[in-house]
Amino acid sequence: MGTLWSQERPPEEGQPTEHSRWWARARRLIMAVLLLGLLLGSSVLLFYIFRSCGPRSCEMPMCLHLLDHYLASGNTRAAPCTDFFSFACGKEKGTSNSFQALAEENKSRLRRILEAPGSWHLGSGEEKAFQFYNSCMDTSAIETAGAGPLRQVIEELGGWPISGNWTSLDFNRTLRLLMSQYGHFPFFRAYLGPHPSPPHTPVIQLFQFLRPLGQQQAQGKLFQIVTIDKLQEMAPAIDWLSCLQATFTPMSLSPSQTVIVHDLDYLKNMSQLMEKQLLSHRDFLQSHMIFGLVGTLSPALDSKFQEAHRSLNQKLRELTERPPVPAHPRWMKCVEDTGDFFEPTLTALFVHEAFSPSTQSAAMDLFTAIKDALITRLRRIPWMDEETRKKAQDRVTQLQVKMGGPEWAMDPALARQEYSDVHLGPSFLQSFLSGIRSRQARIIQSSLRPFPHQRWQVAPWGVNAYYSITDHMVVFPAGLLQPPFFHPAYPRAVNFGAAGSIMARELLHIFDQLLLPGGCPACDTHALKEALLCLEHHYAAFPLYSVTSFNSSLTVLENAADLGGLAIALQAYNKMLLWHRGETTLPKLGLTPQQLFFRSYAQVMCRNLSTQDSQDTHSPPTLRVNGPLSNIPAFARHFYCPRGALLNPSKRCQLW
Repeated sequence: MGTLWSQERPPEEGQPTEHSRWWARARRLIMAVLLLGLLLGSSVLLFYIFRSCGPRSCEMPMCLHLLDHYLASGNTRAAPCTDFFSFACGKEKGTSNSFQALAEENKSRLRRILEAPGSWHLGSGEEKAFQFYNSCMDTSAIETAGAGPLRQVIEELGGWPISGNWTSLDFNRTLRLLMSQYGHFPFFRAYLGPHPSPPHTPVIQLFQFLRPLGQQQAQGKLFQIVTIDKLQEMAPAIDWLSCLQATFTPMSLSPSQTVIVHDLDYLKNMSQLMEKQLLSHRDFLQSHMIFGLVGTLSPALDSKFQEAHRSLNQKLRELTERPPVPAHPRWMKCVEDTGDFFEPTLTALFVHEAFSPSTQSAAMDLFTAIKDALITRLRRIPWMDEETRKKAQDRVTQLQVKMGGPEWAMDPALARQEYSDVHLGPSFLQSFLSGIRSRQARIIQSSLRPFPHQRWQVAPWGVNAYYSITDHMVVFPAGLLQPPFFHPAYPRAVNFGAAGSIMARELLHIFDQLLLPGGCPACDTHALKEALLCLEHHYAAFPLYSVTSFNSSLTVLENAADLGGLAIALQAYNKMLLWHRGETTLPKLGLTPQQLFFRSYAQVMCRNLSTQDSQDTHSPPTLRVNGPLSNIPAFARHFYCPRGALLNPSKRCQLW
């Protein structure tokens, strides 16, 4: 037994049997099959993971409507790396004005509100607003009244040679009545505005826009502060204290009251000319003032007056080589006037209709992301010293932000307040004049209020955001945070690219003073000047296309805000992508979310080039698109722009 056991010992190590060799090959094959299956399974799993995490097409109605808007406005045949403005805005029938289109849509919404049936408290602002709008739209009654209501007004002012009766009255008496009772300023404009120096208390300002702003800046005469009695010495033809006191009641004025005059030389020359005319052609000045008033009141008169006023404006624009103003339907003018005269009442109605709490919450989240990105970016501004940087961050942190409409106007009790100073009838012209007086009194009272949140400079249905130096407050009206600039259902790329860039641009206006000569003595002024010079050269590299004149000295601050606003919005968007999944894009456009971000930014700037005003402090729209985009390396990367292309230059600027 022992011998047998010793003969049947196991094989020695390193000498496998045929069976073991077969089993090893089978095991390797099984492992290879399992590994291949694992790889295939992982690939499928990763495919579904990336598919679920990658951008999906937004098929919601709001997105499809936005898609139609983008398809109708762009020109995909244009090369994005050469002229992104044409790519985004160059439709065949001419470029549309995005802000103008939105403003008209807001007026249409306001029209639907005013034409909707409803029951209001008797004598309330709501009832009077609806009555005023209906009387404005009642063209039959206006045509029947004819020139009668206007004749009554002219006779109260002393008559007009054209109307038959004529009484040579005191020149300053007529001027005082026109300014205080009719809101008409035939020779200059007078209004209440914040003082340029802290604490920015309201002060009377006299303004007449004749000389180019750039010329006034070069001469250092943007404004001058003088007392009323000093102004009386320099421009004696006008009884300044009497006219201003009547216009700005209930303010109590005295000869020592200071006022701000924009272009004092104009007032001096105007006074000299008036003195000559009063000696020999007194009736000419009277006729000039009445003629201007008739033009101001023409929207409240019958069709003959309106057509005459339209023809005159058309001829004047031809003589000055300006494009004609398209005719607007009657309802649009009625909506504008009703909104002007009854703004506090209509605020609650419009905001309730157009700016739901969920929309406001989404807009506030977007603003918070933009503000946080700016605070982060301020840490990396190379020309800022540490103290200025800290103050700048504190300024952003302490900023007030208002969205939708004034909080006080959202109170239902105020929406039903009685407009005791508005008297409707017996003619629409009388209602129109009553609205002018009520509005003027409301503006003055609002300017004198101590609480900044009550001083909104734009109607809730307006489309202009702004930063108020006086109140250290940035305002985004409900009318701006609407499609195609913003909607909670939009892809985030759209909201950040459009509304987000607008928000960032307004925030940067907080620091405009730092960019002016001597505005930041503690900063690295050499680096700041280099950055500003780089910005100037950067914009000069682009063609102006059909824009005939362009003053770059007027646009420095706006160019800086455009450039920085886009960079900050992109930074905020990229951070959002790191923390939030489920990004969407628009179907059929063939754009990635990042490309859609840049397209949405450009869409905000779409505007017809021929509408560029020589006094506009913004660059032409082509530069507002191509200039900032070419300064962002990510744009060239996502649109695969070759090195050296117009929108992928070798040198870029870092200001913000």
